[in-house]
Amino acid sequence: MKRHFDSTARTALGLTVLALTALVLVAHATSPRAVAYPEGFRRWTHVKSMAITGHDHALYSSFGGLHHVYVNAVGRAALEAGKPLPDGSVLAFDLLDVREDGGTLQEGARKFTGVMQRDARAFAATGGWGFEAFAGDSRTERVVKDGGRSCFECHLSRAEKGYVFSEWRR
Repeated sequence: MKRHFDSTARTALGLTVLALTALVLVAHATSPRAVAYPEGFRRWTHVKSMAITGHDHALYSSFGGLHHVYVNAVGRAALEAGKPLPDGSVLAFDLLDVREDGGTLQEGARKFTGVMQRDARAFAATGGWGFEAFAGDSRTERVVKDGGRSCFECHLSRAEKGYVFSEWRR
């Protein structure tokens, strides 16, 4: 009788471990993954630059400064054609302080590097885009603390453009 109990207990334990492993795998597959720092992004295609310099601009407190926007090779052709960016596309923007010097606007210190990564399945809850920002010159200090939901709320206004603000300059 003891032998039967041990066999039954082992079977139950094995099934429990298998079920827990399956749950972990499903949770991992359906939860958004972290957006990686875009190594070498300044060698990607430059899309545009923009400056927010006026204190009266609605986004000045968060995004005041000089923006340089870049797209990786996966997204370049679609962006240029005005089509939705496919999975694997990454947009990066460098946000730098701006300072006036002798009648010119000059780049200052980096405030953060913003990243949008397209993966319709992994980031379904945020329109297929993963959002992240890396503080200053850091490649590891993440700024986005809510899984990109606050970023996506702003990008909702660009739903008809695939949630992307930047367009190819013709």
